[in-house]
Amino acid sequence: MGRLLYELGLLDERKRLTNERESSKIGKGSFNWAWEMDGTIEERARGVTMDIALQTLATPNRQITVLDAPGHKDFIPNMISGATQADCAVLVVDAATGEFEAGFDRGGQTREHLVLVRSLGVSQVVVAINKLDQVKWDKDRYDEILEVLKLFLAQTGFNASKTAFVPVGALSGVNLVTREGQESEALNTWYKGPTLVDLLDNLEPPNRAITAPLRFPISNVFKGLTGGMAVSGRLCSGVVQVGEQLRIIPGDETAIVKSIEVDDEGVPWAAAGSNATLYLTNVDPIQLNIGSVLCPPTDIVPLTASFIARIIVFDIQLPITIGAPVELFHHSHNVPANIAKFLATLDRGTGAIVKKNPRVLTKGMSAEVHITLRTTSMSGPASRAQAIPLEPFAVNKEMGRMLLRRSGETIAAGNEVPRDYVGFPELTYRPGIILDINPKA
Repeated sequence: MGRLLYELGLLDERKRLTNERESSKIGKGSFNWAWEMDGTIEERARGVTMDIALQTLATPNRQITVLDAPGHKDFIPNMISGATQADCAVLVVDAATGEFEAGFDRGGQTREHLVLVRSLGVSQVVVAINKLDQVKWDKDRYDEILEVLKLFLAQTGFNASKTAFVPVGALSGVNLVTREGQESEALNTWYKGPTLVDLLDNLEPPNRAITAPLRFPISNVFKGLTGGMAVSGRLCSGVVQVGEQLRIIPGDETAIVKSIEVDDEGVPWAAAGSNATLYLTNVDPIQLNIGSVLCPPTDIVPLTASFIARIIVFDIQLPITIGAPVELFHHSHNVPANIAKFLATLDRGTGAIVKKNPRVLTKGMSAEVHITLRTTSMSGPASRAQAIPLEPFAVNKEMGRMLLRRSGETIAAGNEVPRDYVGFPELTYRPGIILDINPKA
């Protein structure tokens, strides 16, 4: 990403030289381009992206906000937080001998990242096949990786018309913005297609739920430079404007929007799809938490700690059993939960009930399950799980997506049970959602 910013003129030569010099001092010279986005001391010392970094860039027809997400498995929760805010994905894979295979084989991060972004509603993906210069721009190697990923993308639910592939040599800047000069000669002998920026310029903006009630999940909380509190995140739906009073969920507190920034510029309002920073007044800072949702006082987002979900189980090695403890991810929320009951397994094509009250769930199964949140405090008669803001997928898609993980592995995803669902009338739990991964949904 650092080299792309440099080619676009967003990273000046002085800053580039500073990053190169400072990274070499600590023996991380090969990471000097990554230093533009990896800004913390720990990220630079370890040589890995650990948290989400945000940058804005412009192409001839698009204004793009880039969320640079971690690739290391230890920081998947941060990656999920970034993916929930994305409209499309750029997946960078390593074409070096053995490296692609290591990332794509079972347990590799290439597989998990594609499953995660599709599960969180991302339907467009650009695959940048990088480091082809290390295999002497071998077309056969490019074609080999392309064919493997094409098949997996289709199996994961990506439409072929919304996927694109591009060969790049990021370290030398080949085919990022242009394909000129001596370093590009080998690639030019067999590739005549678009550059990475050309593909970014042709991405289709999704439809925005502008007319729906405001839903603003908080992804970061910090103090403003001029005092007061600020929150950042992405508007899932609706519009927010300066001077508006908002409700903070969970809780019964309100805040007033003092000012709004989008792409580091002050604006009078922001709409669904915008990554915005809201500066708030008349609010106790203790009421602002990552994972909370801002909404209108007249149309608040529902809260729940127990719900029914229709899930699809991923390619797992160990089956899911009744009562299994899991981590439930919803935007920037990460809360402990239990799969309290398996209601039925379903036919993935028709949704028809195959078997009621199954004992276990194995890979590839679709099922109706009852999810309950677990308390994070000490046990006792007064302890109970805190409800979190959820909204049915049919009402608000972005507020209805989440993931289930277990022991560092993403194990399931799904979509909501409709409110008028009568398959199990004896249940009185409020319907809820996991997320939409089924391409037919």
